[in-house]
Amino acid sequence: MLLMIRTSTPPVIVAGLLGGLLVVAPVFAQAPLTLQDAIAKATAGNADARIAALAEKEAGHRVDQARAGYLPRVDASETWQRGNQPVFVFGSLLAQRRFTEADFALDALNRPDALDNFRVAVGAEQSIYDGGATRARVRAARLGVALAASGTVGVRQALAVAATQAYGDVLQAEASRQAADAALEAAAADLRRTSDRRDAGLVTDADVLAVEVHRATVEEARLRASLASDLARAELNRVMGEPLDTVFVLAPLAPSEAPARQALAALEAEALAQRPELQQARLAVDLAGTQVAEAKASYMPQVFAQAGWEGNGGVWHDRAGSWGVAAGVRINIFRGFADKARIAEVSEATRRRALERERAETAVRLDVRSAVARLESAHARDALARSVVTQAAERQRIVRDRYEQGLTDVTALLRAAEAVVQAQEQQIRARVDVLVHAASLDRALGR
Repeated sequence: MLLMIRTSTPPVIVAGLLGGLLVVAPVFAQAPLTLQDAIAKATAGNADARIAALAEKEAGHRVDQARAGYLPRVDASETWQRGNQPVFVFGSLLAQRRFTEADFALDALNRPDALDNFRVAVGAEQSIYDGGATRARVRAARLGVALAASGTVGVRQALAVAATQAYGDVLQAEASRQAADAALEAAAADLRRTSDRRDAGLVTDADVLAVEVHRATVEEARLRASLASDLARAELNRVMGEPLDTVFVLAPLAPSEAPARQALAALEAEALAQRPELQQARLAVDLAGTQVAEAKASYMPQVFAQAGWEGNGGVWHDRAGSWGVAAGVRINIFRGFADKARIAEVSEATRRRALERERAETAVRLDVRSAVARLESAHARDALARSVVTQAAERQRIVRDRYEQGLTDVTALLRAAEAVVQAQEQQIRARVDVLVHAASLDRALGR
């Protein structure tokens, strides 16, 4: 996407208000930023999108951590000890395979000389059966990945709506500024017309002053619209993850057409199947179920195998090796009712999350109905606004003709000018509302 560089060259108008919301463009060619471009930039460059992607990767690493329960644990250690404690000296001499008959002497046993022992050890333990705890942890980690992925989808949908809203705000602000420019030109023309009529003795200075006040009010509105445009562009850049001072040329919006109305039941069914919030609620119920399975596994026996090798020596480079293997069963007899309380806790959590899922389904149904109603209202206001603009422009033409003929006063002339500006802004707001509410409906449906 090319950027628009600010220069001293005056901008040119690249689209008409009635053609679909004016934007300001430089004199050199530039591909306009479409709404889809803005959404793509937001879902790829916004900080929230990047954070969600990293959270999904984090969840994937937790699966690897859980799978480690299926693999053996291997530890290695290197230690050095020196002392004359009798049991230490006796055992170290045996481990070093340097025990002799002289070491059986009572004095040697009771008061041995200090001894060095360098010990290297490698041990391994393999879980053979843990009651399904590892399997439950792996499944919980995979559900965590699915939850993170669903969260990423939700973030992208939210960013799509935010980008649409920001895009529409820029178009509305730019169009309001262009409408103010047009109103300012009309006010200047009215001022000239009124001044000519005053010079001809047809009106008084009061009429001229009234038009001048109107022109100042329009100028103030233009300044406010220019500031709103700058702020709206900065917000759009923030949503897209672009530098705040970047300036894009926005593509104008085409007049909207009301889509064919779909059955509300079908829309609700689509939302229930696709909304990421509901997917997360269902996954949360499944996750609670795995936590119950993991908690119950604490009552099951744990079977494991062990193997080890060690080398002991009086000096670091000369050691005697030995090895050993073992197998065992660990049974949970009593842990102060902690396991029972843990099972009760996760069972309650399962029921709570099931209720949360039902609540989420009801909220989604209501969200769909509200989104449909808002979109239909926006389409109706857009259609009404188009006719109001046409009527206001025609009324302004008639009032101007009557004013020039001396058949009406300056108040009617000013009211007609204000009505045109208000009608144009109403049309702009309605068109942007259609855009935003259409995006909101897509989000409500999980599209």
